[in-house]
Amino acid sequence: MITRRDLLSSVATAAAVPGILSAAAKPFPKGFLWGAATAGHQVEGNNLNSDCWLLEHLPESAFAEPSGDACDHYHLYPHDIRLLGELGFNTYRFSLEWSRIEPEEGFFSRAELEHYRRVLAACHEAGVTPMVTYSHFTVPRWFALKGGWEKTDAPGRFAKFCERATRSLGDMIGYATTLNEPDVAALLGWMSLPNGQTIGQMIGSRLPVIRKQLGAPDFSSFVFADGRLTLPNLLRAHMQGKEAIKAVRSGIPVGVSLAMSDDQPASSGSRVEEKRAAVYGPFLEAARKDDFFGVQTYTRAIVAEKDLPPPKDSELTQTGWEFYPEALEHTIRYAAQKTGVPIMVTENGIATEDDERRVEYIRRALAGVGRCLDDHVDVRGYIHWSLMDNFEWNSGFKPKFGLIAVDLNTQKRSVKPSAAFLGNIARRNAL
Repeated sequence: MITRRDLLSSVATAAAVPGILSAAAKPFPKGFLWGAATAGHQVEGNNLNSDCWLLEHLPESAFAEPSGDACDHYHLYPHDIRLLGELGFNTYRFSLEWSRIEPEEGFFSRAELEHYRRVLAACHEAGVTPMVTYSHFTVPRWFALKGGWEKTDAPGRFAKFCERATRSLGDMIGYATTLNEPDVAALLGWMSLPNGQTIGQMIGSRLPVIRKQLGAPDFSSFVFADGRLTLPNLLRAHMQGKEAIKAVRSGIPVGVSLAMSDDQPASSGSRVEEKRAAVYGPFLEAARKDDFFGVQTYTRAIVAEKDLPPPKDSELTQTGWEFYPEALEHTIRYAAQKTGVPIMVTENGIATEDDERRVEYIRRALAGVGRCLDDHVDVRGYIHWSLMDNFEWNSGFKPKFGLIAVDLNTQKRSVKPSAAFLGNIARRNAL
Protein backbone atom coordinates (compact mmCIF):
# COMPACT_ATOMS: atom_id res chain seq x y z
CA MET A 1 0.00 0.00 0.00
CA ILE A 2 1.08 3.58 -0.54
CA THR A 3 2.35 5.49 2.49
CA ARG A 4 1.18 8.97 3.51
CA ARG A 5 4.71 10.27 2.82
CA ASP A 6 4.52 8.93 -0.74
CA LEU A 7 1.12 10.55 -1.20
CA LEU A 8 2.22 13.97 0.02
CA SER A 9 5.33 13.75 -2.14
CA SER A 10 3.19 13.01 -5.21
CA VAL A 11 0.90 15.95 -4.52
CA ALA A 12 3.83 18.30 -3.98
CA THR A 13 5.47 17.14 -7.19
CA ALA A 14 2.31 17.76 -9.20
CA ALA A 15 1.91 21.21 -7.67
CA ALA A 16 5.43 22.08 -8.78
CA VAL A 17 4.93 21.12 -12.44
CA PRO A 18 4.84 24.30 -14.56
CA GLY A 19 1.37 25.09 -15.85
CA ILE A 20 -0.45 22.64 -13.61
CA LEU A 21 -1.79 25.28 -11.23
CA SER A 22 -2.51 28.82 -12.31
CA ALA A 23 -1.93 31.78 -10.03
CA ALA A 24 -5.17 33.32 -11.35
CA ALA A 25 -7.34 30.26 -10.88
CA LYS A 26 -11.03 30.68 -11.69
CA PRO A 27 -13.21 28.99 -9.09
CA PHE A 28 -15.86 26.38 -9.84
CA PRO A 29 -19.27 26.77 -8.14
CA LYS A 30 -19.39 26.25 -4.41
CA GLY A 31 -20.22 22.63 -3.58
CA PHE A 32 -18.97 21.33 -6.94
CA LEU A 33 -18.44 17.57 -6.80
CA TRP A 34 -14.94 16.37 -7.64
CA GLY A 35 -14.49 12.64 -7.70
CA ALA A 36 -13.38 9.39 -9.23
CA ALA A 37 -15.38 6.29 -10.05
CA THR A 38 -15.22 2.52 -9.93
CA ALA A 39 -17.65 -0.32 -10.64
CA GLY A 40 -18.03 -3.28 -8.31
CA HIS A 41 -17.15 -6.11 -10.68
CA GLN A 42 -14.18 -4.23 -12.08
CA VAL A 43 -12.45 -3.68 -8.74
CA GLU A 44 -13.93 -5.85 -5.96
CA GLY A 45 -12.83 -9.29 -7.12
CA ASN A 46 -14.31 -12.78 -6.84
CA ASN A 47 -17.82 -11.76 -7.83
CA LEU A 48 -18.85 -15.38 -8.27
CA ASN A 49 -22.62 -14.93 -8.48
CA SER A 50 -22.59 -12.45 -11.37
CA ASP A 51 -23.35 -13.11 -15.02
CA CYS A 52 -19.98 -11.66 -15.98
CA TRP A 53 -18.05 -14.18 -13.86
CA LEU A 54 -19.97 -16.90 -15.66
CA LEU A 55 -19.08 -15.46 -19.08
CA GLU A 56 -15.41 -15.01 -18.20
CA HIS A 57 -15.02 -18.73 -17.48
CA LEU A 58 -16.73 -20.20 -20.54
CA PRO A 59 -14.57 -22.50 -22.72
CA GLU A 60 -15.02 -20.07 -25.63
CA SER A 61 -14.94 -16.85 -23.63
CA ALA A 62 -15.01 -13.44 -25.31
CA PHE A 63 -12.94 -12.08 -22.40
CA ALA A 64 -9.18 -11.68 -22.67
CA GLU A 65 -8.83 -12.95 -19.09
CA PRO A 66 -11.00 -13.47 -16.00
CA SER A 67 -11.46 -10.76 -13.37
CA GLY A 68 -10.22 -12.99 -10.52
CA ASP A 69 -9.21 -10.97 -7.48
CA ALA A 70 -9.37 -7.75 -9.54
CA CYS A 71 -8.08 -4.96 -7.26
CA ASP A 72 -9.41 -6.68 -4.12
CA HIS A 73 -11.31 -3.48 -3.40
CA TYR A 74 -13.87 -5.62 -1.59
CA HIS A 75 -11.35 -5.83 1.27
CA LEU A 76 -9.15 -2.80 0.58
CA TYR A 77 -11.92 -0.20 0.23
CA PRO A 78 -11.00 1.60 3.52
CA HIS A 79 -7.50 2.30 2.20
CA ASP A 80 -8.70 3.26 -1.29
CA ILE A 81 -11.41 5.64 -0.07
CA ARG A 82 -9.09 7.26 2.46
CA LEU A 83 -6.53 7.75 -0.32
CA LEU A 84 -9.20 9.32 -2.54
CA GLY A 85 -10.02 11.84 0.17
CA GLU A 86 -6.38 12.61 0.96
CA LEU A 87 -5.75 13.37 -2.71
CA GLY A 88 -8.32 16.16 -2.47
CA PHE A 89 -11.48 14.60 -3.93
CA ASN A 90 -14.85 15.06 -2.23
CA THR A 91 -16.91 12.41 -4.07
CA TYR A 92 -16.65 8.68 -4.71
CA ARG A 93 -18.87 7.05 -7.32
CA PHE A 94 -19.13 3.29 -6.89
CA SER A 95 -21.68 0.56 -7.53
CA LEU A 96 -23.59 -1.94 -5.47
CA GLU A 97 -23.19 -5.49 -6.72
CA TRP A 98 -26.73 -6.76 -7.11
CA SER A 99 -25.38 -10.30 -7.47
CA ARG A 100 -23.80 -10.13 -4.00
CA ILE A 101 -26.83 -8.58 -2.32
CA GLU A 102 -29.43 -10.85 -3.99
CA PRO A 103 -27.50 -14.00 -4.99
CA GLU A 104 -30.75 -15.95 -5.39
CA GLU A 105 -34.05 -14.38 -6.36
CA GLY A 106 -35.85 -13.16 -3.27
CA PHE A 107 -32.93 -13.78 -0.88
CA PHE A 108 -31.24 -10.57 0.26
CA SER A 109 -27.97 -11.04 2.12
CA ARG A 110 -27.84 -9.01 5.33
CA ALA A 111 -24.10 -9.63 5.47
CA GLU A 112 -23.52 -8.07 2.04
CA LEU A 113 -25.79 -5.13 2.80
CA GLU A 114 -23.75 -4.55 5.95
CA HIS A 115 -20.59 -4.69 3.83
CA TYR A 116 -21.86 -1.83 1.69
CA ARG A 117 -22.88 0.11 4.81
CA ARG A 118 -19.25 -0.12 5.88
CA VAL A 119 -18.16 1.17 2.45
CA LEU A 120 -20.56 4.09 2.81
CA ALA A 121 -19.32 4.73 6.35
CA ALA A 122 -15.73 4.81 5.07
CA CYS A 123 -16.78 7.52 2.60
CA HIS A 124 -18.29 9.67 5.34
CA GLU A 125 -15.25 9.13 7.59
CA ALA A 126 -13.01 10.34 4.75
CA GLY A 127 -15.17 13.41 4.11
CA VAL A 128 -16.25 11.99 0.75
CA THR A 129 -19.81 12.11 -0.62
CA PRO A 130 -20.93 8.66 -1.84
CA MET A 131 -22.57 8.54 -5.29
CA VAL A 132 -24.03 5.06 -5.66
CA THR A 133 -24.89 3.23 -8.88
CA TYR A 134 -27.48 0.51 -8.32
CA SER A 135 -26.52 -1.51 -11.41
CA HIS A 136 -23.25 -1.11 -13.31
CA PHE A 137 -23.51 -3.66 -16.16
CA THR A 138 -23.36 -6.89 -14.15
CA VAL A 139 -26.48 -8.69 -12.91
CA PRO A 140 -27.05 -11.83 -10.80
CA ARG A 141 -26.65 -15.18 -12.55
CA TRP A 142 -30.26 -16.11 -11.82
CA PHE A 143 -31.47 -12.89 -13.46
CA ALA A 144 -29.38 -13.46 -16.62
CA LEU A 145 -30.42 -17.12 -16.87
CA LYS A 146 -34.07 -16.04 -16.79
CA GLY A 147 -33.54 -13.73 -19.76
CA GLY A 148 -32.08 -10.66 -18.10
CA TRP A 149 -33.12 -7.27 -19.45
CA GLU A 150 -34.80 -8.88 -22.48
CA LYS A 151 -37.78 -9.91 -20.36
CA THR A 152 -40.66 -7.57 -19.59
CA ASP A 153 -40.64 -8.52 -15.90
CA ALA A 154 -37.01 -7.38 -15.51
CA PRO A 155 -37.85 -3.79 -14.45
CA GLY A 156 -40.01 -5.07 -11.59
CA ARG A 157 -37.23 -7.35 -10.35
CA PHE A 158 -34.77 -4.47 -10.46
CA ALA A 159 -37.17 -2.17 -8.61
CA LYS A 160 -37.49 -4.73 -5.79
CA PHE A 161 -33.71 -4.76 -5.46
CA CYS A 162 -33.61 -0.94 -5.42
CA GLU A 163 -36.26 -0.82 -2.70
CA ARG A 164 -34.49 -3.37 -0.49
CA ALA A 165 -31.03 -1.84 -0.94
CA THR A 166 -32.34 1.65 -0.21
CA ARG A 167 -34.07 0.50 2.98
CA SER A 168 -30.70 -0.74 4.26
CA LEU A 169 -28.38 1.90 2.82
CA GLY A 170 -30.38 4.95 1.76
CA ASP A 171 -29.71 7.03 4.86
CA MET A 172 -25.99 7.11 3.92
CA ILE A 173 -26.24 7.68 0.15
CA GLY A 174 -25.49 11.17 -1.16
CA TYR A 175 -26.50 10.73 -4.81
CA ALA A 176 -27.83 7.75 -6.75
CA THR A 177 -27.88 6.60 -10.34
CA THR A 178 -30.15 3.70 -11.18
CA LEU A 179 -28.31 2.29 -14.20
CA ASN A 180 -24.92 2.80 -15.76
CA GLU A 181 -25.05 3.42 -19.52
CA PRO A 182 -28.30 1.59 -20.33
CA ASP A 183 -27.90 2.78 -23.93
CA VAL A 184 -24.69 0.81 -24.57
CA ALA A 185 -26.27 -1.95 -26.67
CA ALA A 186 -27.90 0.67 -28.89
CA LEU A 187 -24.65 2.66 -29.13
CA LEU A 188 -22.65 -0.42 -30.18
CA GLY A 189 -25.10 -0.86 -33.02
CA TRP A 190 -23.64 2.28 -34.60
CA MET A 191 -19.93 1.45 -34.18
CA SER A 192 -18.49 0.01 -37.40
CA LEU A 193 -15.91 -2.77 -37.75
CA PRO A 194 -13.52 -3.10 -40.73
CA ASN A 195 -15.58 -6.01 -42.11
CA GLY A 196 -18.66 -3.81 -42.44
CA GLN A 197 -20.42 -5.24 -39.40
CA THR A 198 -21.20 -3.14 -36.37
CA ILE A 199 -19.88 -4.11 -32.95
CA GLY A 200 -23.47 -4.70 -31.95
CA GLN A 201 -23.97 -7.21 -34.76
CA MET A 202 -20.74 -9.00 -33.83
CA ILE A 203 -21.77 -9.25 -30.18
CA GLY A 204 -25.26 -10.39 -31.15
CA SER A 205 -23.80 -13.23 -33.20
CA ARG A 206 -22.08 -14.56 -30.08
CA LEU A 207 -25.25 -14.85 -28.03
CA PRO A 208 -26.38 -18.21 -29.54
CA VAL A 209 -22.85 -19.59 -28.91
CA ILE A 210 -22.98 -18.46 -25.28
CA ARG A 211 -26.43 -19.96 -24.77
CA LYS A 212 -25.29 -23.27 -26.25
CA GLN A 213 -22.19 -23.40 -24.02
CA LEU A 214 -24.30 -22.70 -20.94
CA GLY A 215 -27.16 -24.96 -21.95
CA ALA A 216 -29.38 -21.98 -21.14
CA PRO A 217 -31.65 -20.95 -24.04
CA ASP A 218 -32.89 -17.76 -22.32
CA PHE A 219 -29.54 -16.45 -21.05
CA SER A 220 -29.03 -12.74 -21.66
CA SER A 221 -26.51 -10.44 -20.01
CA PHE A 222 -26.20 -6.68 -20.28
CA VAL A 223 -24.07 -6.50 -23.45
CA PHE A 224 -24.64 -10.00 -24.83
CA ALA A 225 -28.32 -9.38 -25.48
CA ASP A 226 -30.80 -8.30 -28.11
CA GLY A 227 -30.66 -4.51 -27.78
CA ARG A 228 -34.03 -4.12 -29.48
CA LEU A 229 -35.58 -6.00 -26.54
CA THR A 230 -33.44 -4.58 -23.73
CA LEU A 231 -33.70 -0.84 -24.47
CA PRO A 232 -37.41 -0.38 -23.58
CA ASN A 233 -37.06 -2.58 -20.50
CA LEU A 234 -34.00 -0.67 -19.29
CA LEU A 235 -35.89 2.58 -19.72
CA ARG A 236 -38.72 1.19 -17.58
CA ALA A 237 -36.17 -0.17 -15.09
CA HIS A 238 -34.71 3.31 -14.62
CA MET A 239 -38.12 4.85 -13.99
CA GLN A 240 -39.35 2.05 -11.68
CA GLY A 241 -36.00 1.90 -9.89
CA LYS A 242 -36.09 5.65 -9.25
CA GLU A 243 -39.64 5.38 -7.90
CA ALA A 244 -38.56 2.56 -5.58
CA ILE A 245 -35.61 4.56 -4.25
CA LYS A 246 -37.71 7.69 -3.75
CA ALA A 247 -40.47 5.73 -2.02
CA VAL A 248 -37.99 4.81 0.71
CA ARG A 249 -35.81 7.94 0.76
CA SER A 250 -37.42 10.81 -1.12
CA GLY A 251 -34.49 13.14 -0.42
CA ILE A 252 -31.88 11.19 -2.40
CA PRO A 253 -31.13 12.94 -5.72
CA VAL A 254 -31.58 10.26 -8.40
CA GLY A 255 -30.54 10.23 -12.06
CA VAL A 256 -29.28 7.95 -14.81
CA SER A 257 -25.82 7.90 -16.44
CA LEU A 258 -25.68 7.66 -20.23
CA ALA A 259 -22.84 6.78 -22.61
CA MET A 260 -22.61 9.68 -25.06
CA SER A 261 -20.24 10.35 -27.95
CA ASP A 262 -19.73 13.82 -29.34
CA ASP A 263 -21.59 13.03 -32.56
CA GLN A 264 -20.34 15.06 -35.51
CA PRO A 265 -21.72 14.80 -39.07
CA ALA A 266 -19.41 13.38 -41.73
CA SER A 267 -21.40 15.17 -44.44
CA SER A 268 -24.78 16.74 -45.14
CA GLY A 269 -26.25 13.22 -45.46
CA SER A 270 -25.12 12.17 -41.97
CA ARG A 271 -27.56 10.23 -39.76
CA VAL A 272 -26.44 12.11 -36.61
CA GLU A 273 -29.93 13.13 -35.56
CA GLU A 274 -31.31 9.65 -36.25
CA LYS A 275 -28.57 8.17 -34.07
CA ARG A 276 -29.21 10.62 -31.24
CA ALA A 277 -32.93 9.97 -31.32
CA ALA A 278 -32.48 6.18 -31.27
CA VAL A 279 -29.65 5.89 -28.74
CA TYR A 280 -30.05 8.82 -26.33
CA GLY A 281 -33.54 10.13 -27.01
CA PRO A 282 -35.70 7.94 -24.71
CA PHE A 283 -33.40 8.45 -21.71
CA LEU A 284 -32.95 12.18 -22.28
CA GLU A 285 -36.72 12.55 -22.31
CA ALA A 286 -37.12 10.47 -19.14
CA ALA A 287 -34.37 12.49 -17.44
CA ARG A 288 -36.50 15.63 -17.64
CA LYS A 289 -38.24 14.27 -14.52
CA ASP A 290 -34.99 13.29 -12.75
CA ASP A 291 -32.91 15.25 -10.24
CA PHE A 292 -29.82 15.28 -12.46
CA PHE A 293 -28.44 13.63 -15.57
CA GLY A 294 -25.08 11.80 -15.76
CA VAL A 295 -22.96 12.45 -18.87
CA GLN A 296 -20.33 9.80 -19.67
CA THR A 297 -18.11 10.83 -22.57
CA TYR A 298 -14.69 9.71 -23.78
CA THR A 299 -14.38 10.76 -27.43
CA ARG A 300 -16.22 11.91 -30.53
CA ALA A 301 -17.94 9.93 -33.29
CA ILE A 302 -17.95 11.08 -36.88
CA VAL A 303 -21.27 9.82 -38.20
CA ALA A 304 -22.14 8.91 -41.77
CA GLU A 305 -24.46 5.94 -42.34
CA LYS A 306 -22.85 4.56 -39.15
CA ASP A 307 -19.94 5.79 -37.02
CA LEU A 308 -16.76 6.05 -39.10
CA PRO A 309 -13.32 4.92 -37.85
CA PRO A 310 -11.21 7.67 -36.22
CA PRO A 311 -9.55 10.04 -38.71
CA LYS A 312 -6.23 8.93 -40.16
CA ASP A 313 -3.18 10.03 -38.18
CA SER A 314 -5.32 10.87 -35.11
CA GLU A 315 -3.91 10.01 -31.69
CA LEU A 316 -5.57 6.87 -30.33
CA THR A 317 -5.89 5.60 -26.79
CA GLN A 318 -5.42 1.98 -25.70
CA THR A 319 -9.07 1.28 -26.51
CA GLY A 320 -8.66 2.54 -30.09
CA TRP A 321 -10.67 5.69 -29.41
CA GLU A 322 -9.55 9.08 -30.67
CA PHE A 323 -7.85 11.35 -28.15
CA TYR A 324 -10.45 14.10 -28.15
CA PRO A 325 -11.09 15.68 -24.73
CA GLU A 326 -13.16 18.49 -26.28
CA ALA A 327 -15.96 15.95 -26.74
CA LEU A 328 -17.07 16.44 -23.13
CA GLU A 329 -18.04 20.09 -23.52
CA HIS A 330 -20.25 19.27 -26.50
CA THR A 331 -22.12 16.39 -24.83
CA ILE A 332 -22.68 18.44 -21.67
CA ARG A 333 -24.28 21.22 -23.71
CA TYR A 334 -26.42 18.77 -25.68
CA ALA A 335 -27.63 16.90 -22.59
CA ALA A 336 -28.38 20.12 -20.71
CA GLN A 337 -30.41 21.44 -23.63
CA LYS A 338 -32.43 18.23 -23.99
CA THR A 339 -33.08 17.47 -20.32
CA GLY A 340 -33.29 20.86 -18.60
CA VAL A 341 -31.89 19.34 -15.38
CA PRO A 342 -28.49 19.73 -13.67
CA ILE A 343 -25.64 17.82 -15.33
CA MET A 344 -23.12 15.60 -13.58
CA VAL A 345 -20.10 14.33 -15.48
CA THR A 346 -20.19 10.82 -14.06
CA GLU A 347 -17.40 9.40 -16.28
CA ASN A 348 -14.63 10.94 -18.37
CA GLY A 349 -11.06 9.79 -19.00
CA ILE A 350 -8.72 7.84 -21.27
CA ALA A 351 -6.92 4.51 -21.37
CA THR A 352 -3.20 5.15 -21.65
CA GLU A 353 0.16 4.12 -20.19
CA ASP A 354 1.40 7.70 -20.77
CA ASP A 355 0.18 9.61 -17.75
CA GLU A 356 1.27 12.93 -19.24
CA ARG A 357 -1.39 12.44 -21.90
CA ARG A 358 -3.95 11.77 -19.16
CA VAL A 359 -3.02 15.07 -17.52
CA GLU A 360 -3.40 16.87 -20.85
CA TYR A 361 -6.74 15.14 -21.47
CA ILE A 362 -8.06 16.20 -18.04
CA ARG A 363 -6.78 19.75 -18.51
CA ARG A 364 -8.59 20.19 -21.84
CA ALA A 365 -11.76 18.39 -20.74
CA LEU A 366 -12.06 20.61 -17.66
CA ALA A 367 -11.46 23.71 -19.76
CA GLY A 368 -14.58 22.67 -21.67
CA VAL A 369 -16.51 22.22 -18.42
CA GLY A 370 -15.40 25.72 -17.45
CA ARG A 371 -16.70 27.17 -20.71
CA CYS A 372 -20.06 25.49 -20.08
CA LEU A 373 -20.22 27.08 -16.64
CA ASP A 374 -19.27 30.46 -18.12
CA ASP A 375 -22.33 30.12 -20.35
CA HIS A 376 -24.52 29.30 -17.32
CA VAL A 377 -24.91 25.60 -18.10
CA ASP A 378 -25.77 23.97 -14.77
CA VAL A 379 -22.91 21.50 -14.24
CA ARG A 380 -22.70 20.15 -10.70
CA GLY A 381 -19.72 17.78 -10.74
CA TYR A 382 -16.86 16.04 -12.53
CA ILE A 383 -16.25 12.35 -11.73
CA HIS A 384 -13.19 10.87 -13.42
CA TRP A 385 -13.05 7.32 -14.77
CA SER A 386 -11.43 5.69 -13.06
CA LEU A 387 -10.01 5.81 -9.56
CA MET A 388 -7.63 2.95 -10.26
CA ASP A 389 -6.50 0.70 -13.09
CA ASN A 390 -8.96 -2.18 -13.11
CA PHE A 391 -10.67 -4.96 -15.03
CA GLU A 392 -11.91 -3.45 -18.27
CA TRP A 393 -14.45 -6.11 -19.22
CA ASN A 394 -13.60 -8.14 -22.34
CA SER A 395 -10.23 -6.32 -22.66
CA GLY A 396 -9.06 -7.62 -19.29
CA PHE A 397 -6.55 -5.60 -17.30
CA LYS A 398 -4.58 -4.14 -20.22
CA PRO A 399 -6.32 -0.74 -20.65
CA LYS A 400 -5.13 1.71 -17.99
CA PHE A 401 -7.82 4.26 -17.14
CA GLY A 402 -6.78 4.80 -13.52
CA LEU A 403 -5.48 7.76 -11.58
CA ILE A 404 -3.88 5.14 -9.35
CA ALA A 405 -1.86 2.16 -10.59
CA VAL A 406 -2.40 -1.28 -9.06
CA ASP A 407 0.15 -4.09 -8.94
CA LEU A 408 -2.11 -7.12 -9.30
CA ASN A 409 0.49 -9.43 -7.73
CA THR A 410 0.85 -7.44 -4.52
CA GLN A 411 -2.22 -5.15 -4.66
CA LYS A 412 0.10 -2.21 -4.04
CA ARG A 413 -1.36 1.13 -5.05
CA SER A 414 0.78 3.83 -6.68
CA VAL A 415 -0.47 7.37 -7.16
CA LYS A 416 0.08 8.70 -10.67
CA PRO A 417 0.87 12.37 -11.34
CA SER A 418 -2.58 12.71 -12.94
CA ALA A 419 -4.19 11.85 -9.59
CA ALA A 420 -2.25 14.58 -7.83
CA PHE A 421 -2.95 17.00 -10.69
CA LEU A 422 -6.72 16.49 -10.59
CA GLY A 423 -6.71 16.27 -6.79
CA ASN A 424 -5.05 19.67 -6.52
CA ILE A 425 -7.72 21.17 -8.78
CA ALA A 426 -10.39 19.54 -6.61
CA ARG A 427 -8.82 20.82 -3.42
CA ARG A 428 -8.69 24.37 -4.78
CA ASN A 429 -12.05 24.01 -6.56
CA ALA A 430 -10.45 25.92 -9.39
CA LEU A 431 -8.47 25.52 -12.59
